[in-house]
Amino acid sequence: MRVLIVDDHPVVVIGCRALFESDPSVEILEASDAKDGHRTYLQKHPDVTVVDARLPDVTGFELARRIRRDDPAAKIVMLSVSEDPAFVVRAVEMGIQGYVSKSDDPRLLATAIRKVAAGERFVSPRLAETTTFAGAAVKASPLTQMSPRELEILRLLGRGGRISEVASELGISYKTVANTTSVLKSKLGAKNHSDLVRIAVEIDLHR
Repeated sequence: MRVLIVDDHPVVVIGCRALFESDPSVEILEASDAKDGHRTYLQKHPDVTVVDARLPDVTGFELARRIRRDDPAAKIVMLSVSEDPAFVVRAVEMGIQGYVSKSDDPRLLATAIRKVAAGERFVSPRLAETTTFAGAAVKASPLTQMSPRELEILRLLGRGGRISEVASELGISYKTVANTTSVLKSKLGAKNHSDLVRIAVEIDLHR
């Protein structure tokens, strides 16, 4: 089994290697950002890809979207510091097959990887329980109202990027970003650009 870990924290990669060090049938690949992760995925075709929800260049949601665009059958586990039920729901709605918190027992990540590799789905039991009883909060969360591309544009706006800078970073047109910004204001009830930045910060997307 070939597992790709996309995370910019070396300790996470080291931890993943340790989880499987006694199993020679598992090969661990690594990437520290979404660009390298996407390239490695296309080159190596891993059986499972573990994606950090917050990467230095784009969100894990956006990376998952890009991988899925090239390979709709990709098996992905999201690893996140966030325990916000809306993050879990957003991941599941995207078709991501596994979700584990970085504060969970590391063995749960190994379980998630093996289950997802076998074609099953896995959410950390603790997060699954929390999410089950958070219906109203999840529905109200901006996270569940946006597409991966909208999430990515909001994240870059939250970092202080201007529309032209966001367009350049994502390789899309100024008009596309401007139109998406207008859609985001409508969806999120934002009156202006500053409101969008505030929302990005509140849902912790602005890293």
